[in-house]
Amino acid sequence: MKKLIITLVLGMGLTGFAQETTSKPNRADMEKMTPEQRQEKHLAHLTKELNLDAKQQEAVGTILAEKSAKAQDVKSQKDARKASGNKMTTGERTAFKNTMQAEKTDTEAKMKAVLSADQYQKWIVLKEENKEKMKQRRAENKE
Repeated sequence: MKKLIITLVLGMGLTGFAQETTSKPNRADMEKMTPEQRQEKHLAHLTKELNLDAKQQEAVGTILAEKSAKAQDVKSQKDARKASGNKMTTGERTAFKNTMQAEKTDTEAKMKAVLSADQYQKWIVLKEENKEKMKQRRAENKE
């Protein structure tokens, strides 16, 4: 009787491990993608969410490409600074924040010119949702 119970418990435990898991795409998967692949994925997501037509897809694609190129430049500068061991001074940090804010405003103006009013509002909502998700992930990672 004991052997039967132990066998059943062991069998139940092993079947739990045999379940197929579906994993969410995580940061490691995104880092394996090239910048072009990430841009294409983002464009496909925006096309689906905002119902972009072909002309809008092309325009949004160029905006995303510009944004991606600027992000790569910033990342390379950050990596170079990290490798040299130098930290940003207060003035450099302020200038960097101003530059990033100007780029954000420029991107928003370009998107507003390309998208219709409804699409632009949906895009703003998507950005806010993504911002909230990032805050939640950061909070989870701190814990």
